Amino acid sequence: MTLEMETQPIKRNAGAAFAAIPTGAALGAEVRAGDLRTLDDAGFAYVLEAWHAHSVLLFRGQALSDPELIAFSRRFGDLDWAPVQENGRRFVEGMPEIYIVSNVKVNGEAIGSLGDGEAAWHTDMSYLDVPPKASMLYALEVPPRGGNTSFCCMYSIYEALPSDLKARIEGLKIKHDGTYNSGGYVRQGVTVTGDPRTSPGALHPLVCTHPDTGRRLLYLGRRRNAYLAGLDLEESEALLDELWSYVARPEFAWEHVWRAGDLVLWDNRCTMHRRDAFDPGARRIMHRTQIKGEARPA
Repeated sequence: MTLEMETQPIKRNAGAAFAAIPTGAALGAEVRAGDLRTLDDAGFAYVLEAWHAHSVLLFRGQALSDPELIAFSRRFGDLDWAPVQENGRRFVEGMPEIYIVSNVKVNGEAIGSLGDGEAAWHTDMSYLDVPPKASMLYALEVPPRGGNTSFCCMYSIYEALPSDLKARIEGLKIKHDGTYNSGGYVRQGVTVTGDPRTSPGALHPLVCTHPDTGRRLLYLGRRRNAYLAGLDLEESEALLDELWSYVARPEFAWEHVWRAGDLVLWDNRCTMHRRDAFDPGARRIMHRTQIKGEARPA
C-alpha cells in the first residue's frame, strides 16, 4: 500500500474505500476512512503511511466518545496525561488523557482551557525534555466563524533556508520556554522571568532528523522566551527573528476550517500550529489527546 496513488480509493476487507486527498498546501491531507471506531489493521497501516507523508490528517464526520477517542489515539502509541490546569485539576474525571480546549463556562467555571483568543505559532509541550510526538484534536462544537487552526511544515521551512543560514544553525540547541502556554497564560507553579536564559524550559537540537521519515527539519517550538544556547542574547534574538520570518510565509502553511465531527491528527515533530481568535459569545469545545514522544535526534 503506497501513497503514489493517494487520490485513488483503496479497499479493505470490510468493504470501505480509503483515500488520502492532499490539501494542495505544503502539508495536510483529508483521509476518507469511514468510521474510525471500526478501522482494521490494514486501514490503520494506510492511515499511518498517510500521516508520515502529509504530517497532518483530517478525518471528517466522526462520532467518538472520549473512550473511543482514547482507544484510537493509543493505536499510535502510549498517551500523555493532560496537563494540570490553572485551578489545579484536570478536566475529565477518570480520563486523564483527555484535555479540553474550550471557552465555555458552566456556573462561572471554565470547562476547558485556552479561551477564545488567538494562539500563536507553537509546537505542543516542546518545553518538556521528551515532548509528545503527536496530537489529536476532536471538534464537538465549533463557532460559526473564526477559531480556525493553521499548520506549517517545518520540513519545507528548513529546506527553504539559504545554505549559509543552514550552516550557521547546524549543531545549535534551542531552549523551548515553559513559562507560558499557547494562550499566553503563565503555567501553574512557574515564576515569570524576563530573561530567556534563566526561564524554565528544555534544550532541543534546532535542526532535527525525523525518526520515521529521515527528513531534516527546523524545530523552533515557540518564539516567546526562546534562546539559542551558547550565543549572546542579542545574537540569539537576531538569529531567531531571521528564522521565524520564514514561519509567517503562506506557502509553508495550511489553514483548517473546523466542522463538528472533525478529528485532526498532527505530527508535533515536524509541524507547528496556531489558532485564530473567535467571538467570545460563541461556543467552541474540542477534546485533545497526545501521543508520547521520544528524545529528538539531531
